[in-house]
Amino acid sequence: MCGILRAALHCNLKVLTRVSCLPSPPPACMTKVIMSHIGTLNEKPLHASLKEWYARPGDRFEVRVDRFVIDIVRDDLLLEIQTASLSSMKVKLAELVKSHRVHLIYPIAQVKHIVKAARDGAPASTRRSPKRGRAVELFREMVSFPELIAHPNFTLEVLLTREEEVRRAARNLNWRRRGWRVEERRLLEVLESRHYREPSDWRAFVPKGRDCFTTAELAGGLAIPRDLAQKTAYCLRKAGVIRQVGRRGRANLYSADRGAGDAPAARD
Repeated sequence: MCGILRAALHCNLKVLTRVSCLPSPPPACMTKVIMSHIGTLNEKPLHASLKEWYARPGDRFEVRVDRFVIDIVRDDLLLEIQTASLSSMKVKLAELVKSHRVHLIYPIAQVKHIVKAARDGAPASTRRSPKRGRAVELFREMVSFPELIAHPNFTLEVLLTREEEVRRAARNLNWRRRGWRVEERRLLEVLESRHYREPSDWRAFVPKGRDCFTTAELAGGLAIPRDLAQKTAYCLRKAGVIRQVGRRGRANLYSADRGAGDAPAARD
């Protein structure tokens, strides 16, 4: 009998030892912190600053909607901030607008200060870029999904900003970069916000005083390169803001869709 009792006691001690070695579940507060940081581990400074600048009381951050993580959820509105190429968001936006209102926020550096940080610990140099960013430059990115311009669930906001662009010396880069790579962008100030909600808002990019125009005339009217004018006309045509009405010589001829309403001329 004593032998049986000793065997049972030994067996119970082994079970208790195994149970005590199992990891305890994290406290509820830690679980909450982990969930609140979904999508922020690799967040760049510009994106984080814009999210903080745009936030309002009651907003929710990094929320999973359908199969995507959304930057900010404000009531029934999904707000997405994109500081890089818009082409990477094509699938995400196309899916979300089917059943949600989506507001895309896209920053363009109107004023840029370039900070060059050397690898050897030398003091960084700073200079102001002579280039001045303009709202019309968003069409370089909108060619990925121009049809969204006319979608009733899609709106877009351009933030004209003052930024720092930090560049660091690096080897093995192509000659165009001259040995420097962009490490990060930093927000210094939001100078202006421009909203594009209705087709009439997009007509701000259509030349005034012309019934018809070519992309060459669009380039001249907006003081932009010809290739950007072609992208602008393509996006506005696909969205139904302008339409092709014929040709002038070898150039396509466009006219503003009168059903889209009027809008003030584009500003820079």
